[in-house]
Amino acid sequence: VQLQASGGGLVQAGGSLRLSCAASKRTFNNYAMGWFRQAPGKEREFVAAINWSGSTTYYADSVKVRSTISRDNAKNTVYLQMNSLKPEDTAVYYCAATYRGATMKDYGYDYWGQGTQVTVSS
Repeated sequence: VQLQASGGGLVQAGGSLRLSCAASKRTFNNYAMGWFRQAPGKEREFVAAINWSGSTTYYADSVKVRSTISRDNAKNTVYLQMNSLKPEDTAVYYCAATYRGATMKDYGYDYWGQGTQVTVSS
């Protein structure tokens, strides 16, 4: 499955962004999806994940109250709504897919998108 992330950009602290990740595969609803991010000089870290139906979600503590992951299986797309953005949210955001169930571990994902840059200015 090919993943195309979009929606990143430059935003002021306190602002919002909605990231999108479009999947190429018609069996998109067989995959759990995740969002990860990597800031310069730092390791990639988990942000959020959602199971195949959208009934179960997981969040990193750093974004939990500020973010919502959702999916539209009819559109083969997963979203990450991020509010009250902080400069420490600045990173490249990657979406990922797995057929083995939603997980917070990056090694649990089989397919990765190319990433979209999010920059939050103070």
